[in-house]
Amino acid sequence: MRSKNEFIDFMKSAGVLTFGDFTTKSGRKTPYFVNTGNYKTGMHVSVLGDYYADCVAESGVQFDALFGPAYKGITLVAATASSLYRNHGVNVPYFFNRKEAKDHGEGGSLVGYAPKDGDKIVIIEDVVSAGTSVRESLQLFKAIADVTVSALFVSVDRMERGAGELTALDDLREEFGIDVYTIITVRDIIESLPLGDGRIAKMETYLAQYRAK
Repeated sequence: MRSKNEFIDFMKSAGVLTFGDFTTKSGRKTPYFVNTGNYKTGMHVSVLGDYYADCVAESGVQFDALFGPAYKGITLVAATASSLYRNHGVNVPYFFNRKEAKDHGEGGSLVGYAPKDGDKIVIIEDVVSAGTSVRESLQLFKAIADVTVSALFVSVDRMERGAGELTALDDLREEFGIDVYTIITVRDIIESLPLGDGRIAKMETYLAQYRAK
């Protein structure tokens, strides 16, 4: 698998990872910001898919199909499936959901593979803040087939608590028993900075204040 520092450099070059003074949706003042909406070129999508595919392949997780929650997960799941085939010789189906069910043509709320009873599904997401899209995905699956979610893959774990004392990722682990894999964590970002860099102290202070227990 490509190194974590290489992925961090890739995020910086794409303008996805930036440093400064930001305010999150929850009102927290943060010294760094991750905006995955800045992945916007063919190269970005190709490289990102390679990182996800490497993470999936190295995890050893057994699964029958990949799922990407709309909207950002749609591009991610297609790129991951493509890279798994090109770089790992693994040819697996993928699917994603529509925000609104289609009432004409083939109809339904899913596009691509049609999951069936007994399938093991892997979810591909960008950055999980509250876990809302994952919970919505689980509810969607219940209405379609008796499947098991084997794992969730995300690009960055911010390692900070949500509404409670746990991170959104740990909430999902605890509530649904889902294995969660991340390409990098905020600790990896801190450790990638050169010694003496003033951003380290700011990020450590922020993490100490908001880190999950």
